[in-house]
Amino acid sequence: MDTTDETPALVSGSRWDTVQPWITFVCRLALAGILGYSAFSKYPPALSVQAVEAYDLFPHELARLIGYTLPLFELALAVLLLVGLATRFTGAVATLLMLVFIAGIVSAMARGLSIDCGCFGGGGAVDPEETTYGLSITRDIGFAALGAFIALWPRSPLALDRALGLFR
Repeated sequence: MDTTDETPALVSGSRWDTVQPWITFVCRLALAGILGYSAFSKYPPALSVQAVEAYDLFPHELARLIGYTLPLFELALAVLLLVGLATRFTGAVATLLMLVFIAGIVSAMARGLSIDCGCFGGGGAVDPEETTYGLSITRDIGFAALGAFIALWPRSPLALDRALGLFR
């Protein structure tokens, strides 16, 4: 009778070691899609400038600069996530970006502004009953969680990081 110990089916270790890269992969694709859609929905750039100016947080010229560069920044993050390059850093930056968005929405809400967040195009003044601050904050918390997951566990398949030997 053979009394040798049977090894688990997963040679590489725990089930987490097998599942985690695929969860990160899904998070990468989801957040890349969200950021890419957000970037494209802000064109023409005048829409993005209008949305930034509606928050009434920055001088006009700085609001214009943010309005013009934010879609490009979101697009760059989306591309990096899509190809899996600088994954940990990109996930952390995306999380910080979402936290900045949340702070902006909370600021607008606290100051009694009635604006559309401009997260996916549009932006600017709306009727008070048309504001969706709670929904926008909740959604951005979820997006921040995706970025945080990626930053904490960056290893994933089909990533340039893996091809470059940065995460095994």
